[in-house]
Amino acid sequence: MSAQEIRAGGILAAGEGSRLRQDGWTMAKPLVPIEGIPLVEHVIRNFLAAGVERLCVIFNASEEDCARFVHSRFPDADIRILVKTTASSYESFREIAAMLPPGPALVSTVDAWCPRLDFVRFARRAAELPGEATVLAVTQFVSDEKPLWVKMDDAGRISELGGGSGDLVTAGLYVFPERVRRLAPPRGIGRLREYLAWLAERGEDVRGLSIEAVVDVDRSADVALAARLAASDQPERSR
Repeated sequence: MSAQEIRAGGILAAGEGSRLRQDGWTMAKPLVPIEGIPLVEHVIRNFLAAGVERLCVIFNASEEDCARFVHSRFPDADIRILVKTTASSYESFREIAAMLPPGPALVSTVDAWCPRLDFVRFARRAAELPGEATVLAVTQFVSDEKPLWVKMDDAGRISELGGGSGDLVTAGLYVFPERVRRLAPPRGIGRLREYLAWLAERGEDVRGLSIEAVVDVDRSADVALAARLAASDQPERSR
């Protein structure tokens, strides 16, 4: 069992949100509201509820307003913000990884909208797994236009990521051990999903934990879907 609690976290929020802009949204993607709560505020509150004490966030260079919002909304939280445009989700991950303290880290994309109880449960269950395991939230709830399919055995070990089909899809929530965050993958990896696939291919201990529903908020239809889930979510429910 892991001897370390997960006290550090990172949020990847440096994407452009181009598909939401095509649908008419004019605000930065992290500020798009779900039932009145901006995406970035919701995910930060999820991290705090999960016991994360230091949080690192990356926004792109056009999102200074997002940084100001976070500082004003969470003045007492230990949140370190980097405003920098990156070439890819993997580059954003590397920037966040360099900011994180030693020990395991919980990482989420800003647009992975997840009910709070499910987020906290994922973090707690991941902390119970061996400390060298990289842990991915996986789900049967497919809301992504380009889902990353996962093949997983009965013990929860992931043998393959990618392809046109699989048992489940990744859900945008991850736990990375410190050693794994320091690995140098081969050249050519540009997206975080490619890095995850490389970890599985090289024989790293990559595991999946099932989560009921996470909405990848890329379009107006996703905003509406997440809003329906938020409205129907009950704090006392159990799964």
